Amino acid sequence: MSEVNIKEDRLRKLVVDKLISAGLREAHALTVADVLVHADLRGVHSHGVLRTEHYVRRLSEGGINSNSLTSVENKGKSGALFNGDNGMGHVIAKEAMDYSIKLSKENGIGIVGVTNSSHCGALSYFAEQAANEDMVSMVVTQTDSAVVPFGGADSYFGTNPIAFGFPSKNERPIILDMATSNVAFGKIINARENSQPIPDNWGVDKDGNTVTDPSVVKSLLPVGGAKGYGLALVVDVLSGIMTGSSFGSSIVTMYGDYDQYRKLGHTIITIDAGLFVDKDEFLTSVDKMIEELHNVVPAEGFDQVLVPGEPEQLKQENYSKNGIPISQSVYDYLIS
Repeated sequence: MSEVNIKEDRLRKLVVDKLISAGLREAHALTVADVLVHADLRGVHSHGVLRTEHYVRRLSEGGINSNSLTSVENKGKSGALFNGDNGMGHVIAKEAMDYSIKLSKENGIGIVGVTNSSHCGALSYFAEQAANEDMVSMVVTQTDSAVVPFGGADSYFGTNPIAFGFPSKNERPIILDMATSNVAFGKIINARENSQPIPDNWGVDKDGNTVTDPSVVKSLLPVGGAKGYGLALVVDVLSGIMTGSSFGSSIVTMYGDYDQYRKLGHTIITIDAGLFVDKDEFLTSVDKMIEELHNVVPAEGFDQVLVPGEPEQLKQENYSKNGIPISQSVYDYLIS
């Protein structure tokens, strides 16, 4: 399928206009657009502006509260529970991250649980948000049932992503953002959108057979078999059970039940980089680690060892300068 190359500022405006037309207030639309374009800039198109049509539909059918008002209940000096009022998850997660950073600046560490939220987009956005404030971070969120547990034939957990962020002094921050499935379901959607085959270890059909046709994928496979399954469980306990949200197969589906609030949970943990050692020492040491990894002799077929998040950061620098490629069908929707 053909692609359109578009500058990030124009892409943000197209997304904002679509969301406002669906009833979302401008301030929230700007945040959502920023998170979506962030993903496309990093080449993670599965979490980028192709999701706009889905959000518009949920807003239009009542599955997202377009006039949400977040409330906060403090839990001791370093903790808080956010009630997102079933609004846009991107907005709620950004506010929760800001609050966790505030707690960390005051007390060294902050932990914020979030309930009554919705899909919040690429977690790398929020890990980067923390790294920019010299905070180490962990962000987890649950998703609806889409991944077969190790040894199982039917899905139970979602792709349940987890992200970590580590600030540095002069280098780019280290940002690890990964699904606990082999891939995020958005990559299946992106492959469908572009009529592209997928690797045979991404998903299975209704009979549990591995497939390369994205159109017949019913469930995903956990990353690393039993290890990914275990991580998915950990994420669901942290973001679902611990915040009083739904969990496992009881979570409202993303693509279906468009008139229902999804009531998703997230958990955000931030730690001041200077909590245990001098902050400058921490930041300098992260720089040193990155440099040492870059200097590891590369294996055949590789030019250099990169740190987590670096391939996406390099794409971001390229796309910021030269424009972002998006599929023609997504572009046609945004300008319609």
